[in-house]
Amino acid sequence: MESVDLLYKAIYILAIFGITLLIATYSTYFERKIAAFIQDRVGPNRAGPAGLLQPLADAGKLFFKEDFIPNKASKALFILGPGIAMLVATMSSAVVPFGDKLIIGGHEINLIAIDVNIGVLYVFGVVSLGVYGLMVGGWASNNKFSLLGAIRAASQNISYELAMGLSLIAVLMLSGTLSLREIAEQQSGFNWNIWYQPLGFIIFLVCAFAECNRTPFDLPESEAELIGGYHTEYGSMKLGMYLFAEYINIFVASAVMATLYFGAYNFPFMEDLRAAISDPVLANNVVTIVGLVAMFTKIFLFIFFFMWVRWTLPRFRYDQLMKLGWQILIPLAILNIMLTGGGILLKEYLF
Repeated sequence: MESVDLLYKAIYILAIFGITLLIATYSTYFERKIAAFIQDRVGPNRAGPAGLLQPLADAGKLFFKEDFIPNKASKALFILGPGIAMLVATMSSAVVPFGDKLIIGGHEINLIAIDVNIGVLYVFGVVSLGVYGLMVGGWASNNKFSLLGAIRAASQNISYELAMGLSLIAVLMLSGTLSLREIAEQQSGFNWNIWYQPLGFIIFLVCAFAECNRTPFDLPESEAELIGGYHTEYGSMKLGMYLFAEYINIFVASAVMATLYFGAYNFPFMEDLRAAISDPVLANNVVTIVGLVAMFTKIFLFIFFFMWVRWTLPRFRYDQLMKLGWQILIPLAILNIMLTGGGILLKEYLF
C-alpha cells in the first residue's frame, strides 16, 4: 500500500517538474508573441507552425554553443551560480496545492508534492535563497557590471521581501495557519481572500515583480546601464539556466498569488457540480480536475499580466525603486495589518 502511494507521489512530483520546465520554456515564446502584438509586429513565425518550435530552437542553440569561462573568474563559483538559481527555483513549487485530491483505485492522491503546515515559511525560505545564485554569479564573474547587478539584486530582494512578508501577515491573521493547503481549503467556492485583502494583494503583487526582477523592477539586469547585469559574462546553457530560473520564479509567484488570494483550485458553484454527480468517487475526481484547470487558468492569467506589464511600463530609477519599497510599501503593509486586526476584533465584538 505504501509503495503504491509512493509511486503515485513520485509520478506527481515528476509531472509537476516537467510541467514547470515546459511552462518556463514556452513562456519565452508567449512573451515574444505578446511583445510583438503590443508593438504591432508578428513575432516568432519561422520555426514550426506559428513559430511554436522556436523555444526548442533556442534551447538547442544554448545547449550547443561553446561554453566560456572568463580567465580571471572564480571558476567554481562561476559554475555554481546558475546551478543555485535553477535548483532553488524548481524547489519552490513543492508546497503549492495545484488541486484537491484524486481517487484512483482506492488510493487518494493529494495534488501537492509536500503537504507541510509551514508552507508559507518554506516558500519564503527557499525563494530568499534564490538571490544567492545571482550574487555568486555576479561576484564570480570578476566584472564590474556583473558585480553591480548582483549588489542591486541583493538590496532589491532584501527591500521587497520585507514588504511582501508584512503583506502576508494579514492573510495569516485571517486564516490562522501557515499551510498553503489549509489556506486554499478555507477559500472554498467564491470565498476568496482577495475580497478581504485587496490592499495586501496589491502590495504582494508589486513585491512579486521586484522579487522576480521583472520590469519595472529589472534593475539588476538593466541593459542600458549594466549590459546584462549579473549574467553579463554568461553564455551557453549557464545563461539559459538563469533565464529558465526567472521564468520558473514567475510561474511559482503566480501559483502562490493564486493560492493566497484567488482561491487556488476553488471555483464558483464547486459544490453544485459535486452534488450533481451521484457517484461520490467520480464526483470528487471531476471536481478535482475542473479545479486543476481553474488553478492553471489563474496562473496563466498572472503570467500574462507579468508579460503585459513588461512591455507597457518603463523601468524605475534605482532611487525610485528603493523609495517605493521602504517609504511606501512597508508603511502600507503595516497599515494593512492594523486594519485587518481591527476588522477581526470588530467582527468578534459584533458577532
